[in-house]
Amino acid sequence: MEDLLVIKIGGNILDDKGALSKFLSDFASIPGNKLLVHGGGKLATELSAKLGVNTAMVEGRRITDEETIKIVTMTYAGWLNKSLTANLQSLGCNAIGLCGADAKIIPAVKRPVKEIDYGWVGDIQQNNVNAVFLSNLLTNGYTAVIAPITCDDTGHLLNVNADTVAQVLAQALSVFYNTTLIYCFEKKGLLRDINDDSSVIEEANQLEVEKLKAQGTISNGMIPKIDNALNAALGGVQKVVIAHAAFIKELAQGHKGYGTYIRA
Repeated sequence: MEDLLVIKIGGNILDDKGALSKFLSDFASIPGNKLLVHGGGKLATELSAKLGVNTAMVEGRRITDEETIKIVTMTYAGWLNKSLTANLQSLGCNAIGLCGADAKIIPAVKRPVKEIDYGWVGDIQQNNVNAVFLSNLLTNGYTAVIAPITCDDTGHLLNVNADTVAQVLAQALSVFYNTTLIYCFEKKGLLRDINDDSSVIEEANQLEVEKLKAQGTISNGMIPKIDNALNAALGGVQKVVIAHAAFIKELAQGHKGYGTYIRA
């Protein structure tokens, strides 16, 4: 099988012009099959404030009411997605900007109301991901840039978690490719001591992840990121890494000693 690189970036890169410029340059220079999933950064919150729309967050998740789904669609699937696509094109990478609603790449259903009503937030139907469409794009030399917006069967747009998008796409495509999934964030990897950047854990499996959660080493916003990484490894993705965006070229070349490898 051919190799495929799936990289997810979030606000720590999107909100920093210098970091984003370097990342896009590095990403564009990587040869072969690749796919980019991006989050939203601060832009949706800033636009909401300008429009007088209240932003409500619960455990890091955005409550997406009728006005907010319009704003996140405009920012994530609009400005951010097309800006990334345009910048990659300028760097010689034949990028195509998409969201989960395009070609029904990422089917989802509205999250049921339990303790919290998240509004127009989607839960992805993993078994129905349109991996064939993405594989056809890759075969024809395109690099998909995917925003975390999708839709349900009624045609209503849904806000979905970008970490989960990266996970399910990497899993679906691992049937066709030898897939490496890299979650980029602001640290060099999973740290034993959050205050010591040199304390990178080189690899962790499911049992070790649970121990680290119990110890409080993995906490707060890192928990869903690690859970997605672990689910990807358990779901058949050949390599899953959590690392700093500065190391994507080294990771793409298979060099060891960068980031934390999550093992099944």
